[in-house]
Amino acid sequence: MTDDTDGDFQEHSDEAAHPTPALTASDASATATPRIGVCYFPEHWPRERWETDVEQMAEAGIEVVRMAEFSWGRLEPERGEFDFEWLDTAVSLLGDAGIDVVLCTPTATPPKWLIDEYPEILQAEPDGTTREFGSRRHYCFNSPVYREESKRVARRMAAHYADVDAVVGWQTDNEYGCHHTVRCYCDDCAAAFREWCRDRYENVDDLNETWGTTFWSQQYGSFAELHPPRHTAAEHHPSRLLDYARFANASVVDYNEMQAEILREANDEWFVTHNFMGHFDTLDAFSVSESLDFATWDSYPTGFAQDRNTESVTEDRLRAGDPDQVSLNHDLYRGPAGFWVMEQQPGDVNWPPHCPQPGEGAMRLWAHQAVAHGANVVSYFRWRRCRQGQEQYHAGLRKHDGSPDRGYEDAARAATEFESLGELDGVDAPVALTFSYDDLWALAEQSHSPDFDYWGLVGAFYRALRSRGVQVDVVEPTADLDGYEAVVAPTLHLADESLATRLESYVDDGGYLLLGPRSGYKLPGNRLQSDLAPGPLASLVGGHVDQHESLPESVETTLTYRGDAYDYRTWAEWLRPETADAVGEYTSGTAGGRPAVLDHDVGDGSVTYCGVWPEPELADALVTDLLDRGGVAYSDRLPETVRVAARDGHTWVLNFGGDPIEVDAPDGAEWHVGDASIPGYGVGVVDAAVTDLSVQ
Repeated sequence: MTDDTDGDFQEHSDEAAHPTPALTASDASATATPRIGVCYFPEHWPRERWETDVEQMAEAGIEVVRMAEFSWGRLEPERGEFDFEWLDTAVSLLGDAGIDVVLCTPTATPPKWLIDEYPEILQAEPDGTTREFGSRRHYCFNSPVYREESKRVARRMAAHYADVDAVVGWQTDNEYGCHHTVRCYCDDCAAAFREWCRDRYENVDDLNETWGTTFWSQQYGSFAELHPPRHTAAEHHPSRLLDYARFANASVVDYNEMQAEILREANDEWFVTHNFMGHFDTLDAFSVSESLDFATWDSYPTGFAQDRNTESVTEDRLRAGDPDQVSLNHDLYRGPAGFWVMEQQPGDVNWPPHCPQPGEGAMRLWAHQAVAHGANVVSYFRWRRCRQGQEQYHAGLRKHDGSPDRGYEDAARAATEFESLGELDGVDAPVALTFSYDDLWALAEQSHSPDFDYWGLVGAFYRALRSRGVQVDVVEPTADLDGYEAVVAPTLHLADESLATRLESYVDDGGYLLLGPRSGYKLPGNRLQSDLAPGPLASLVGGHVDQHESLPESVETTLTYRGDAYDYRTWAEWLRPETADAVGEYTSGTAGGRPAVLDHDVGDGSVTYCGVWPEPELADALVTDLLDRGGVAYSDRLPETVRVAARDGHTWVLNFGGDPIEVDAPDGAEWHVGDASIPGYGVGVVDAAVTDLSVQ
């Protein structure tokens, strides 16, 4: 066992070992040739197997390997006794093969000896139950002890690998908040929450006013009286819940910043990233990413289609996933430096309700979809199916006996195709779609309907854009909107004057805004506006909301929009136009005859306010009208299982259905991948504009 503190392990630095330049923090935003990676756990396999594994990775065209995210117990089996020899060997083998290594801080899984020393680092449920050792993600972000222990292990690892050429960057921790672990309710969190509130509010009277604590006699006499929203007899105060969600998120942001600073102090050429999850509710990826060089996320299409989707699960979605659900996450995590998929589904997986085999070629299709949306690396999880622990039924690129699995061939083929595409610039999106975690949290607390789901509402508008072949940037409502021809805001539930001013400036200067229901209902503190909805957005909308209702699926919900009949679902607002024109009208129920959609010219631009959750036909009509106004080019409406995406002069045609399709492209168009006949779950890449293609 070694106790190396000097970072004296040396990696081979032969330039020939790295034919592809390593991505560093300084050039993370540069044009890149997309690459294939894999997640590897050498500690799970006999040492004599490692050389073969690395050789097979190189043969498959794998250029990036992530390791060590769950290795704390192996790296430090006893306090202060570090054993780096096994990881040094794996890093050296990979470096000699010309493969870049991304290491991880192993803080997602504190070892048993640490828990025994300091049981107070464990998380607590709202009812006080301790989240015990035996799984992962059992630590509290606000534990002072755990923060110090995290610093200690991160510093030790960073120092040890600071001068190792093959190590090009780091992933902090692993999947912050997985298994509902962003929000802890222990005594350390109680103390931290009080301090957070003291920093946020001038005094406790300011907190009481912002929250509205006269309701149910919930006033606080001092910050010392605050505690986490633990188990209660009835519902918690929604303002308290929202601030606790913000506080818990801020705790993760601070914890990540702490780790990122340690890594950069050791080597300022390393990039630092974190692997987020798909459709994840409790962590604001925008705020966490402020301390990252770029974001990564973990993509499992067949699982997400089952447990994170409001749409029906068809056979095709079981085999290839919901393309819009996956691409929404690609666009959410894509930043100026692009993004990575740190974990790409390699085959069948162990955690969703059902574990179907993906369609033939789907693992290659997903890699191309990610690259089309701006990914620079697609890394499959994992190299080999594990023979032990929780993930024995989770596929790898190779089976547990070492033989190639279905995903191996798909990954190898994708690697060859990416190399042929060469360097690609990032995605140039003409349309922005707003996404707010504050709105997500507030609406989750008071959905006012069992069917009202923030992700679902966002997805309805996003799907309409993608079905027209339009590339989309997913941005915060406070983002700079200059340069976007059009903006879609599925809802701006929490709104204040500053948000209204920014949007008014965008529209007045010639921008076009499509705004969805439940906008401007509440103040940022999660109280209703003093004025009727949409509150400070009323001058933009040119009217107010008179009434609202939520409706079950069994009730007929219809309207007309610009003279044509459409269906809507879940939510309806009776609008009162003032300076706006009513361009939509209810044709069913008590709302019949009342305005449902408003159109308002503002300066050189315009705003459309849709007071309902639109079904696909209505969403398409609203979006295409917006695109026409903004002068955004778009395609004919694509089949549900076909999507196109444009990046750096190339157009990807992605077939998420099991049946083959034919693509009509201009004469002379060059196909870089595939051809005009695309098989089920297949892909083609052609040098032609989206608008010049048609799919049959």
